[in-house]
Amino acid sequence: MAKVTGSKAASNASKTLASKSTSATSKKAAGSALSQTQSPSKTTSSTAAKAASKVMSDGRTSATSKSAAGSALSQKSSGKKK
Repeated sequence: MAKVTGSKAASNASKTLASKSTSATSKKAAGSALSQTQSPSKTTSSTAAKAASKVMSDGRTSATSKSAAGSALSQKSSGKKK
């Protein structure tokens, strides 16, 4: 079953995008997560996945941004054909 961004992660992604103090990397990951809110056919691009990975490993990043980044990472295509 295809994954979509849940309401809590979508809310956090929206907050991340609206924040003036959030990094461009966090915003890239949040934008990817938000674009997949009701689109099970969409997957996270390699560029957005790399950004999300950086967000997840950065100790200075807020839990709000990490929630959005985690959602984006969970929707990264494995690259394997079914």
